[in-house]
Amino acid sequence: MSLLTVPWRTARTCFIAACLVVTPLQAGAVVKQITATFNPDPSNPQKNEFRNTTRNEGFCISQSATCKAHNIFSLRSHMAGVESIAPIQPNHPDVRQGAMIKTPAAWRSLMVTNRETGEVTTVEVRIAGMGAVYHLSDDVREITGESNLFFSHRVLWATDHWQLAPSPCMAIGPISHHGFTGFEFFWLTPTEAVCAKQAKFLIPGFSYRYLDFTYELRTPDPLKMSSGVYQGTQVYTIGPGGDFDLGDVVVASDNIIQLDFTLTVEHTLKVEIPPGGNRIELVPQGGWQAWLQQGRKPTRLSRDQTFNITASSRFKMNLECEYTQDGKTCSLREPVTGHVVPLNVSVSLPHGLTDAGGQSVSRRQLLRDGSTTKMFQPGFYVDRKPGTLHFEIPSSEVAEMIRPGSQRQYSGSVTVIWDSEV
Repeated sequence: MSLLTVPWRTARTCFIAACLVVTPLQAGAVVKQITATFNPDPSNPQKNEFRNTTRNEGFCISQSATCKAHNIFSLRSHMAGVESIAPIQPNHPDVRQGAMIKTPAAWRSLMVTNRETGEVTTVEVRIAGMGAVYHLSDDVREITGESNLFFSHRVLWATDHWQLAPSPCMAIGPISHHGFTGFEFFWLTPTEAVCAKQAKFLIPGFSYRYLDFTYELRTPDPLKMSSGVYQGTQVYTIGPGGDFDLGDVVVASDNIIQLDFTLTVEHTLKVEIPPGGNRIELVPQGGWQAWLQQGRKPTRLSRDQTFNITASSRFKMNLECEYTQDGKTCSLREPVTGHVVPLNVSVSLPHGLTDAGGQSVSRRQLLRDGSTTKMFQPGFYVDRKPGTLHFEIPSSEVAEMIRPGSQRQYSGSVTVIWDSEV
């Protein structure tokens, strides 16, 4: 009979992160915080996505139904100080001399860094829309000579009011006048291009009360990221010829929009062993009856031990041994004679967990240095799925262990480690 005690250990299995962001504020910058979190969802294990946790501001608070329909949210910048430096002339031939908008709508990459481990990954961002309330220095009725509020805002521009966006922009939301001097709009920007409105009348002064914008993110697969808080910054210029371009007449007092990103990854790695599963008895196939009753020596001593694993992160495995002969594998020892035999330990993992090459894991040998099990990774969130640890004495050693008339008991401790810090 061969006995071994197997302690189980999962190292650094769960990371719950709190976040404090200290941003190097740029001069003349509007800084906005963007946050997203990944937590594995047992009810939807195939969904490997970050959840936006950024607080809505501006347009999507007042027009929540519109934003929900378009699956967007908004941030607000430049609460003041976006004003014309000259009048807007009627029928101006150059779009830059009037009211125009161009956003950084093309995808841009930025690096985010795990603030504890230094691990770096890439996030992509694009500005997908922009809006505001435009403000006229004078009553729109006086500018146009029209007495009707709706019609006066409409005839002020060559292509109707601002709820009809010039191509390629697309206007969303209901028509919203802000009295006789203001008009609220929000334009989606599917491509990085100028969207301009030509004035039909002289506008002595023109400004935006604030600027709202929405963005889209492409985040990496969180299952391939380590637990922790990742931080990065994307800086945009705003002004004539800048990333956000409002033309040559309308200029923002702050010329930088800085987006500070915080992505929090909260992984789960949990291994459950059934009661009594830490004591492994190695026996012949079918038990000891053939040896005891018929004198037939067994050729193989083994035992399989099942476990349930929950994993949303990469992990590695290795062994710690009470006894070892070659420094790589564990051994069992007979205390009377001091005879030592090698013990082979291997692991089979459930569907959804593969090695670094994407191969399924079946009877993968475990070594003390972990060289054969450096990384396993989930293709989706694995929730309490069964795996197996295989323990076996090499058949070449069994004959030496079992001798008629000689009672021997081999034992030893093996610690199996699941480590999420890869």
